[in-house]
Amino acid sequence: MSHEILVAGETLIDFLPEEPGPISSVEGFDRRPGGAPANVAVALSRLERTPLFWTRVGEDPFGQYLLETLEEQGLPDRFFETDPAAKTSLAFVTHDETGDREFSFYRDGTADTRLEPGRIDDETLAECEWVHAGGVTLSNGRSREATLDLLERAAERGCTVSFDPNERPELWPDVETYRSVVREALANVDVLKATVGELERLGFAGDSPEAIARDAMEAGPAAVFVTRGDAGAIAVADGGGEWEGVASHRGFDPDVVDTTGAGDAFVAGTIAGLSDGRGLEETLAFANAVGAEATTAAGAMAALPDRAGVTSLTDGR
Repeated sequence: MSHEILVAGETLIDFLPEEPGPISSVEGFDRRPGGAPANVAVALSRLERTPLFWTRVGEDPFGQYLLETLEEQGLPDRFFETDPAAKTSLAFVTHDETGDREFSFYRDGTADTRLEPGRIDDETLAECEWVHAGGVTLSNGRSREATLDLLERAAERGCTVSFDPNERPELWPDVETYRSVVREALANVDVLKATVGELERLGFAGDSPEAIARDAMEAGPAAVFVTRGDAGAIAVADGGGEWEGVASHRGFDPDVVDTTGAGDAFVAGTIAGLSDGRGLEETLAFANAVGAEATTAAGAMAALPDRAGVTSLTDGR
């Protein structure tokens, strides 16, 4: 079976709080599957664009649970790895009253920091039209080299490369390292998804989201998708054809339960939309719909919609 999309990166356990508030005041947590690339991969599978997924978890009960979950979601296990010498990463999530969240990671030397360069062979990349990765595996460990190597080789072989910095400051030693490593990655990226804050902390500047996105394009990407929370999203592109110009979409108004994974769902909608041949406007609407639906239940994967559900929402607006 040929897979047109490859997603790479961490799969981890999200512990979701039973009530809003800081970790010190939360009495109980629910275990849920997570990790930004894992969320993207599952969302793509729900959207009928099942990708290959390269990930690494510990040879422990959490890792077993995660791999079983990924298989249940229809992802092939060709590049699922287990590490007998490292644990699976954990993230404790806290929510405020609006559903917005913060993370506290337990990720020192865990399995997803130990991805090895060269694991994805040239024959596999030749099968793929699209490769996606995120910023967490760039933050430390051997996985930094592995992720940079994958993006470079994917670009050399003509794959469309997408990237989400997924900024998590506590995982980086300092902002200078974050900026340097992510900018190195962007040299091989075609499609960048980020928030205005993430772009600014990467050193890009401008007097509007569009101007900041254009500044980011100077680092390599042909298209930048900027998510703006309840203000929707914009896209700026100079890749020619359908990838040309500026587009915006005001977003949707879901009954928000949990925003964990909404950005990852948006990424999956963007990849699915662009790889389907949609233009910027239509892709933004599609991606916003996927992201909005993902907020309507607790957990990053719980409310990921199928293609029919997204089409129903976009047709209604």
